[in-house]
Amino acid sequence: MQSKPTFAPQLVIPNGVTDISFYIKAFGAVELRRFSDDDGTIHVSELSINGALFHLHEQTQHSTAVSPDKYHATTVTIGLFVDDVHEVVAQAEAAGASVRSPVQDYDYGYRQGEVIDPFGHHWLIEKAI
Repeated sequence: MQSKPTFAPQLVIPNGVTDISFYIKAFGAVELRRFSDDDGTIHVSELSINGALFHLHEQTQHSTAVSPDKYHATTVTIGLFVDDVHEVVAQAEAAGASVRSPVQDYDYGYRQGEVIDPFGHHWLIEKAI
């Protein structure tokens, strides 16, 4: 029997980060494990939002991946499906996100709002309606 593929994005964060509580406060994430550098900063953190895994990884000199904060731009938006889009966008804003696009209903059948987290990652909070 073949196992089901799992999608687990790796989000690059700047060097020197110690506080990732934004993800816990904004999205109810749970940190499953962490690998720290000698100075106590985060090298890798594995988190889960209702069973969906994602990783935070510090920017390294050996990788071509960079934190969106470096260029004030991003090439990806993370879609997060939730039951209450308004509530999660409000939680994210209260936790330190900036609202890029307020929550609204679209004629293609989705309720969506977009936020930018403190590290520059774009999150599309959404629900099929």
